[in-house]
Amino acid sequence: MHMNIDKEGWCQEAKRLVSPNQNERPLNQTIDLLVIHNISLPPGEFGGHCIVDLFLNRLDCNRHPFFEQLRSLKVSSHFLIDRDGALIQFVSTEKRAWHAGVSSYRGRTGCNDFSIGIEIEGTDYEPFMAAQYDTLVLLTEALCQRYPLQAVTGHQHIAPERKTDPGPFFNWARYQEKLEKTGGLISRTVPFEFWIT
Repeated sequence: MHMNIDKEGWCQEAKRLVSPNQNERPLNQTIDLLVIHNISLPPGEFGGHCIVDLFLNRLDCNRHPFFEQLRSLKVSSHFLIDRDGALIQFVSTEKRAWHAGVSSYRGRTGCNDFSIGIEIEGTDYEPFMAAQYDTLVLLTEALCQRYPLQAVTGHQHIAPERKTDPGPFFNWARYQEKLEKTGGLISRTVPFEFWIT
């Protein structure tokens, strides 16, 4: 199986739910970084529609005590991979999703400008599912074919004072090994780095 990102920045294999929480990237901005996140709403609970509702600004903040702190939050991600490996896209990769917040990658601030955000349904406290790694690898390959990506990193690495995701249970070695086995990165002229230190 393969995935494809079209010239408008949409993955043809993903379910499309367009978030209002997006804007234009800076003019002539090169997109060269992937940022991996985890998310669960309420924290530690999987399934349901709360993550989608958050990204679409329709979360019922009276439904759970934790949601009160999210009432004024406007966030999004380009992609969400659920526990079964299903893929949803909220923002075209050509646009800026609001996923990284205050962040810095190798001295470059404002990572939303030049990155693509991938949320994986999960927590810092338990392993991710095999199907999620499979989808992540396919998506990474497709994005590498479309953009001159140079690195992939975690939210915790670009915002270490604020964030801990994707957390200790995200298996970077497994992700890297599966990605390298596909062979798609070998032919790239731009080196691809796992920037996790």
